[in-house]
Amino acid sequence: MILTINGKQESIGNPLTLDALIAAKQLRPERIVVEHNFRIVSREDWPKVMLGDKDMIEIVSFVGGG
Repeated sequence: MILTINGKQESIGNPLTLDALIAAKQLRPERIVVEHNFRIVSREDWPKVMLGDKDMIEIVSFVGGG
């Protein structure tokens, strides 16, 4: 299965949910916003979103500064 994540194609072996993808990438959920196929997905819905071939994912992280 091929996903486009932040503009780059990545091959993912098995189908997985959005929250499993975030965990596999070792991202901190409290610091990111995720868009799946041009729709922002709330964190509580991540386990319900099954990713499919050719899906587009955008992950935006927040960074603090001063």
